[in-house]
Amino acid sequence: MSEENQNLNNEVEVPVPDLSASVNSAPEPTTPPSPATPAVEPEPSVTQPQVIIKKERGFAHYVGFAIIFVLCVCFFFAPGIALTYVLNLVPGVELTGITSWMLSAIFSVVVWLIFKLKIKGFKKSFYFYIGACILILGILVGAEFLTQQTNVFGDILAMLAGGDI
Repeated sequence: MSEENQNLNNEVEVPVPDLSASVNSAPEPTTPPSPATPAVEPEPSVTQPQVIIKKERGFAHYVGFAIIFVLCVCFFFAPGIALTYVLNLVPGVELTGITSWMLSAIFSVVVWLIFKLKIKGFKKSFYFYIGACILILGILVGAEFLTQQTNVFGDILAMLAGGDI
């Protein structure tokens, strides 16, 4: 029985088309369409396959995004942070940690509101506020390099982190 099954499995008939008839037959002539009745051929709707390439984002992408976000937040709060730092330099006033962040945020919003109320138009007041942020950052960099106290940014970071200046 098993030999018969093997013989049946091995003897598969494959139909072979007759090639002699197609070689000897001449192609049928096609008649062109008459100019009075143009032939309407439906356009084949061929959809091209879309190739979507998605790049894998590595750890460096997310770290870079986080650093840019933190720098943007610090840049937006630059006027408030500078005012808080100047207030913290007054003898007897000690602002650390969350208190300095909250006061910096309040000062920054107040400075932005002053620009918003004095300058008409949101876009124009935003540009002036960004200019003020750049000016204050320039003043802080100047204070870092031109004065005897060369640790301005370290003191600001310590103030915001909750350490002693």
